[in-house]
Amino acid sequence: MANLGSPKKVLMLCGDYMEDAEAMVPFQALQAYGLSVDAVCPGKKSGDICRTAIHQGSPHQTYSESRGHNFSLNATFDEIDSSTYDGLIIPGGRAPEYLSMNESVLDLVKHFVKSEKPIASICHGQLILAAADVVKGRKVTAYPTVGPMLVAAGAHWVEPETMASCCVDGNIITGAAYDGHAEYINHFIKALGGTLTGSNKRILFLCGDYMEDYEVLVPFQSLQALECHVDAICPNKSAGDTCPTAVHDFEGDQTYSEKTGHDFKLTANFKDTDASSYDGLVIPGGRAPEYLALDQNVIKLVKHFMDAGKPIASICHGQQILSAAGVLKGKKCTAYPAVKLNVVLGGGTWLEPDPIDRCFTDGNLVTGAAWPGHPQFVSQFMSLLGVRRSFAPPGHQQTLVGGFFPALKRCRFLGWIDPPMCARSMLIIPGLLRNINNVNYQVARLKMCLFASWLLFVVVWVLFI
Repeated sequence: MANLGSPKKVLMLCGDYMEDAEAMVPFQALQAYGLSVDAVCPGKKSGDICRTAIHQGSPHQTYSESRGHNFSLNATFDEIDSSTYDGLIIPGGRAPEYLSMNESVLDLVKHFVKSEKPIASICHGQLILAAADVVKGRKVTAYPTVGPMLVAAGAHWVEPETMASCCVDGNIITGAAYDGHAEYINHFIKALGGTLTGSNKRILFLCGDYMEDYEVLVPFQSLQALECHVDAICPNKSAGDTCPTAVHDFEGDQTYSEKTGHDFKLTANFKDTDASSYDGLVIPGGRAPEYLALDQNVIKLVKHFMDAGKPIASICHGQQILSAAGVLKGKKCTAYPAVKLNVVLGGGTWLEPDPIDRCFTDGNLVTGAAWPGHPQFVSQFMSLLGVRRSFAPPGHQQTLVGGFFPALKRCRFLGWIDPPMCARSMLIIPGLLRNINNVNYQVARLKMCLFASWLLFVVVWVLFI
């Protein structure tokens, strides 16, 4: 469920050949939680694309690279006002190598550091932090090969124990690689003042070879960042096995193109799965549903969730499985347009996905047409699960304890007040109250306590908030 108040605004710093997942997962996850996210790139404008790279482990001495999705920017770098944003995201990949030489980029990063706004940087993104000279004395982690540059920049290097390792030092959050997105995004959300209710749900993902890359990674890691227990299974495979994924993109042809995506690691054994122990089911699209729809064990699993009235979220070609399971009868749903025939023949009422990112909820079923709709898709599934992210109004992410004395320091810098004097003054109030010992004055004493608390709140609100 998205935040119902005015959304926090987050800026994402993009570049050509940034890592595909390290851009799209936080971009769409944060939107699903109710935040407004602007993606910008120096020298490009809103509507332009950045090409992305898929980096993953290989049998060779370093990671492999292949082409990822085309990432569409939704804001223009030269037109943004950095003061209007509450946080900054820096994806990794190869883009940070050249972005770290751009003075406008470095000035942007310095602004966020000086303003004590949260910055989340992952993998090779920390090259930009080092170039901006903002990591001196800070504990940071990154992809291991970035370590020497961070040490040279004066950082306290934290060697990542795994590629899921993250580190937090003040307003700077760093991660080693996209494996750690769940913790990385969660830290960033908390730094923005986000709170979470309804977590600890158990979610099952029904996977298969050549499911769409984004359509498994984004919802999987978005739900993990909500502190849900998320398992991924595939028929005839076990925990630790991988499923190859497909990058389906829209590149001007009459249908989508396909490239090889990330290898996705399964977390549980299909044959040992107890469907009754899960609160919800997610079915990614891609090409996997074509053959999964022929597996009777898959059909049985899907019917269990529908018969139990548990939330089901299915996207793109995933509805081929729902149709084969006979659970669309009487249901309104959408899907990738080419899957309309499956929906209609399966007894469902077709809802046109116009625009393509539109998603629908009918009872316990959430359906989407394609990965551009992930923010709606994940948000609507969160609503069915009863999971909610909420945020304080923009500019109020700091707690009174954590944000009060930094505010005092800023005011002292402006010559308004002296923090030590203010702190001593606040200590006088309880001292005076303790001196009111006469029992006849207890009511007055209570009133003074309440008044003093109210007065302190007003002073903090007016001067610092």
